[in-house]
Amino acid sequence: MWAHRKFNAETLAGRRVLIVGAGNIGKATAAKLAPFGAHVTLVGRTAREGVHATSELADLLPGRQVVVVVTPLPEVTKGLVNRDFLARMDSGALLVNAGRGQVVDTNALLFELQHRRLIAALDVTDPEPVPAEHPLWRQLGVTISPHPARTVPGTNDLCYSVAAARIKAFALSHLSRRSPDAL
Repeated sequence: MWAHRKFNAETLAGRRVLIVGAGNIGKATAAKLAPFGAHVTLVGRTAREGVHATSELADLLPGRQVVVVVTPLPEVTKGLVNRDFLARMDSGALLVNAGRGQVVDTNALLFELQHRRLIAALDVTDPEPVPAEHPLWRQLGVTISPHPARTVPGTNDLCYSVAAARIKAFALSHLSRRSPDAL
């Protein structure tokens, strides 16, 4: 018999979802959740139209059934999802980390999972990969995926294409600021 769920899951219809990370991945995630009827709020480093600032997280976390973390890992996001962050989440809420493992304090998350207050879906972890003896493997209420996005065929070509386009844009931008005599 197939085991479809490691924890009770609900539909996204009507759910309030907080996406921490308002770059391209966060915006794409929000767009993908919209057809499912989720009410999405984006959070980025700075407030702008349609995006709240990370300084507002304490007020935004309560009342969210799902929190999706898709931030990069500059120094300011290391340990962002800490004990206080997790304590502000509603009981029964789902934490999804698809950003970087070190954004989430693993020990603080383990505490919440062990007390069955939160559930989690982790595509990235700290440490990564998760050692065989790590308590995350034995914990109820957590699903860990093997960070498969990097192993999808064609990913390397896409990464090289994006890198080449950014280098070209930087070079053109840099050259356009120089005087013609400098060339």
